[in-house]
Order: sequence, then C-alpha cells, then structure tokens
Amino acid sequence: MTAPRPPFRADEVGSLLRPAALKTARAQCAAGELDAAGLRSVEDACIRAVVEKQESVGLQAVTDGEFRRSWWHFDFLAGLDGVELVQGAKAIQFSGVQTKSESIAVTGKVGFGDHPMLEHFRFLQGVVKTAVPKVTIPSPSVLHFRGGRDAISKEIYPDLDAFYADTAEAYAEAVRSFYAAGCRYLQFDDTVWAYLCSEKERQSLRDRGDDPDALKADYAQMIRQALAAKPDDMTITTHVCRGNFRSSWISEGGYEPVAELLLGDLPYDGYFLEYDSERAGGFEPLRFLPKGDKRVVLGLVTSKFGELEDRDGVLKRIEEASEFAQTDQFCLSPQCGFASTEEGNILSEEEQWRKLSFIVGIAKEVWGEA
Repeated sequence: MTAPRPPFRADEVGSLLRPAALKTARAQCAAGELDAAGLRSVEDACIRAVVEKQESVGLQAVTDGEFRRSWWHFDFLAGLDGVELVQGAKAIQFSGVQTKSESIAVTGKVGFGDHPMLEHFRFLQGVVKTAVPKVTIPSPSVLHFRGGRDAISKEIYPDLDAFYADTAEAYAEAVRSFYAAGCRYLQFDDTVWAYLCSEKERQSLRDRGDDPDALKADYAQMIRQALAAKPDDMTITTHVCRGNFRSSWISEGGYEPVAELLLGDLPYDGYFLEYDSERAGGFEPLRFLPKGDKRVVLGLVTSKFGELEDRDGVLKRIEEASEFAQTDQFCLSPQCGFASTEEGNILSEEEQWRKLSFIVGIAKEVWGEA
C-alpha cells in the first residue's frame, strides 16, 4: 500500500504558540543574561516537546513550531546571501495593532548558501518519530513585496529583472538543499496573492510605484523557476495569508482575482487557503483547481481565537466547497499558523491543541483518514 503524500487530510500551516519557557529564554538572551548555546538548549527541549504533542494529537505532518524564529518571514530572508535584517524600520500596520520596527533590505547579490534553517530542519528530522517533518519558508515573492524597490540596492540591482532572476535561482537552490538534507515536505508561505485580492492593498502598491498586475506575472515566474528544481518525490505547497499578528489581519477580498493563475497555473502540489471568515469570500474560485492530484487545504478552523468551531458548521462548509471542486481534493487545517510572530495569537496553548485535535477528528469523519 502506497503511503499517503502531503498535504494530509488533517494538516497545519506551521507556526505554534511559543511556550513560556521559550519566551523567557529569548528575553534573557536579548538582555545578555543567556548565551546563544543556552538559548539553543531551551529551543531544542521545547521543539522535542512540541513535536511529541503534534504526533500525539494525530497529525501526520509536524513542524518545529517556528520556535527558533521571531518572524515567519524575516528570519529566513535575512539568512539569504545579500539580505540583511533592518532595525528601526517602519512597523507593519495590522487592523488595530502594529508589529515591532524591523524589516529586511537587499544589500548584495541574492543567493542561497549555508542557511541556518537547513540545520534547523535536520534537528526536527532527528526528533520526529512517526510523522513527516515539514519546513515552512516565505515565498520568493515576499522578498520584493515587503519593501519594494526602495528596499533593494540600486547599485547591486539597477535592473529589477536581475533581482527577480537571482531570487528565483536562490529559491531553486533552497529547494535542492532542503531536499538533500532530507526534506520531502516544503511550504512557501505567501501574503502576496491575498494582498493582490484587496483593492486597498493594490492601491498601496500603485502609490509606491508598482503595477499590481505586472507584479503578479513577475512573482509567478519566480515561483515557477523555483519549483522547477523540485524532485518528483518532494511536495511543495503554499499558504495564502491575509495577515496574522496578535489575532489581527491586514487584507480582505475573495480569491477570484488570482485564482486562475494561482490554482490553475502555478505548479504547487497543494494550497492552504484561508476560509475562516467572510474576508475570504466564497468558494467559487475553487473551480479553477484542476482535477487530479493537486489539493486545497481548507482553512475553516481559525487560529485567531480559542472558541472551538461547530462540527456541523465545518462539515457544511466542506460540502459547500465541494460544489466547485472534488471533495477528494480537499484537506482541512487552521486558516493560518497560531504564531506567525513570536508574540502569538490571543488564545491558550490548550485551545490550540483542542483545535488541532478537532481537525484530525473531522478529517477522519470526512475522508476516513487524518
């Protein structure tokens, strides 16, 4: 019998709430009261525990919770050749709350070298017992989208076409490197496609001098080039996010403006799509999902608050989605991670695990497997 491939019927986006011991250790390290080795020891212990917990609730794919990161995207991007973390940058404005003042800047030729997250994966792989270890990294589109032209050195890249080409090749090398390290389940987290569904965010792009439709084509080409490096026995999915910080959000709008390109053209194996609120629009864009092996992971369970969804309500939503694509091509997950930044969303760890266990139970009921 062939083992099931990811994405699994019950899956998760990636980030998990940081335990108190980890938050304390990170604060002590920042204050100079704990060295890097001491922090790593705490991280290691917390990751071992969170992997065991994920496996115990029945998840077939597990992550390290992104426990070694502060941000879902900047930590990875700043580990690329030619990219630096910038302190004191403009904060990211969410609905009613701002992030801390950090960002990234491209100051050299973009490349993928001895990235620290390769070692992070190797540790995760070494502690997993029964599940598939999954790695989450930001999509190549995020490196440009976050700061645009102003965050990319004009001396290094007077022509953005060269930047796009180098970034795409860096990601192709990332795919090859993670594969060589043993990774068979990789995910590109991506806010871009959701922002391109929001007229407010599209106008913000125009205001800074970008053409949203031209960016759509540039980003798609980068992703295609990166995914061309994927071996046949590796799964690469993407998660489309509308913003997730302290249970807040940024963009809204259904997937219709990007669905044909995203679902029908880009060669991902699966798509984690947010469907936990009316901000996501209806299921109609799922009609662009080609019949076959591609899967859409329906994010019908929110990670933004702790109240557990109604079982019958989730089952009804899956049935509604099946009007536009085959139920056999669906999976179920939270709509996003529980802690896209180290601060985390406003719910308890107990509520987090209850939601993940709930998803496993629904998946068994609908598809006969988790």
